[in-house]
Amino acid sequence: MIEKMKMVYVVSSVSKKDEMLDGLRDLGLLHLAEKKSPARAASERFTTLSKTAGVLLDYAPDKKSKGKEEAPILSDEQFEEMYQGVLAALDKKSALSQEMSAAGAEIERVKAWGDFAPAELKELKEAGYDLHFYRLAKNEFEMAEQDPEVKMIRLATIDKMDTVAVIGALPATIPAAEFAIPEKGISELTKEIEECQRQNAECDEILKKAAVYDASFQAQMLKAQNEENYSSASETAESDEDFVWISGYLPEEDLSKFKEAASVNKWAWAQEDVAEDDDQVPTKVKYGKVSGLIQPVFDILGILPGYRESDISLWFFLFFTLFFAMIIGDAGYGMLILIGTIVFAVKTKGEKKYSNIVYLLFVLSIATVIWGAITGTWFGMESAMNVPFLKALVIPSFANYPDYFGVTALAQQNTIMKFSFSVGAIQMALGSLISIKKKIAEKNLSWVADLGWLVAIVAMYLLSLYLVIGESINITPVFAMIGVAFLLVVLFGAMSPDRTFAQGLKAGLADAFTVFLNTISCFGNVMSYIRLFAVGMAGLAISQSFNGIAAGFHGPLIILAVVVVLIGHGLNIIMCFLSVVVHGVRLNVLEFSGQAGLEWTGIAYEPFKVNDKIIK
Repeated sequence: MIEKMKMVYVVSSVSKKDEMLDGLRDLGLLHLAEKKSPARAASERFTTLSKTAGVLLDYAPDKKSKGKEEAPILSDEQFEEMYQGVLAALDKKSALSQEMSAAGAEIERVKAWGDFAPAELKELKEAGYDLHFYRLAKNEFEMAEQDPEVKMIRLATIDKMDTVAVIGALPATIPAAEFAIPEKGISELTKEIEECQRQNAECDEILKKAAVYDASFQAQMLKAQNEENYSSASETAESDEDFVWISGYLPEEDLSKFKEAASVNKWAWAQEDVAEDDDQVPTKVKYGKVSGLIQPVFDILGILPGYRESDISLWFFLFFTLFFAMIIGDAGYGMLILIGTIVFAVKTKGEKKYSNIVYLLFVLSIATVIWGAITGTWFGMESAMNVPFLKALVIPSFANYPDYFGVTALAQQNTIMKFSFSVGAIQMALGSLISIKKKIAEKNLSWVADLGWLVAIVAMYLLSLYLVIGESINITPVFAMIGVAFLLVVLFGAMSPDRTFAQGLKAGLADAFTVFLNTISCFGNVMSYIRLFAVGMAGLAISQSFNGIAAGFHGPLIILAVVVVLIGHGLNIIMCFLSVVVHGVRLNVLEFSGQAGLEWTGIAYEPFKVNDKIIK
């Protein structure tokens, strides 16, 4: 259920601004209607801490090493002392890196001239010998030799070019690039690099010692983020000479708690219903014990229904469970997931309360075992049907090895495909009913168009059975149903409470071609549920293939057979999980949600409070 929100305005005197913000933060219920940027210092503190903690991960000790106690959480004073040392070390490492890079580049530039002492050349210059150095090509060297005014000494050859020392500069008529005398020689530059490396190693030691305090960094980051949120609220609050005020959204069921806090803190306040055109109202979903199991999936996908949209979490969970079971499709895989979940639950018992994701995995694995059992699929092994108990669990018309039950392969495939189409039609029809119920409550006449879509879904379902499975169906009434559905959608699809009947009818007729395309798309949506059959069969075929490969190894090669089975089934399980994301989630988020009128445009309800964990 999506909780109803109220718009609340809180007013206090200017002198008690901080007290008001502290009280609201302690209350932890008000989702600020507007959030301005925090003060720069507060924002930069969290950013710098986060960036520094990320850098220190490269210096962290090996977590697998034993015998090392976890570093204690530092006090604010101790952390700040350590933190400033880390920042200084990082800055110094950056400066040293630039120095080493510059020294290395200088060595590369002058190494062809050999190791010499620039200081001696300066002494010569001070003594009146203004020496300049050049590299000359053959023609340039001959020009210099022939010029009586050029006084030069020929030096060693570098890269097949003559090098010369000239007293005074060469005349402009001789094109040659002068060698710039470095400030330091190669020996001095090398020593400089070695000293930089030594200092860099000292900085690394500081960073390694600081890296063990990851928990302290996390604590300070949380504190900084809370300060950042507080600063944002402070910047958001408006004021004049006498009063300060702030507004936000509050769950209706928490209104009594707010009133109590307002009385204790002596706030002036007012509340009203959220405006119909307000598109910034946050969504707070109140999950049930069963529907709450799907919350981890929503969190992973980052989806949330809009405030004025329907809550389909329970239906999403039920259909997702079925899709998961059909796509994984193998009772053996389901048993592995179940065992892994049990092991994890046992290991974490007593540490904390089991999360919804643990219970979700229990449900998904058990559902997979059940589906795999009724289809007779155990690690893709046909020999499993020779076990009387496993064979007794199979529903013959669903059996993946139909020969054991006197069922033809074609009949079995048609049964699974019909089941897939039926699930799709039921889910999409349910989506239409959810939309109809919501629109009737809103007095929105476009519910009749959703009724038309409901008729279209039934018709497209029958058409799918006729075309794909070849069931004997009188096709004439089916096309009549499609025609009726088309008219209902065209005539009522554009109706809304803010339009007259004539305006809605005119807009609907204008969209007739779009409705025609959407009708064709409806058939495609029903047909898309065949992927439940196809993906499940693909997974079975892959597992059978690896089993067949492994069966070809005998004698000493049995070890290789085991490796093939383990790797093959491991890859297949991974691909099955990817298929769940690609196909199982899609059917819920697109086909089903589209029929229910969901666009997943929700803004998460994030009340102004002291967070107990870092919000990414």
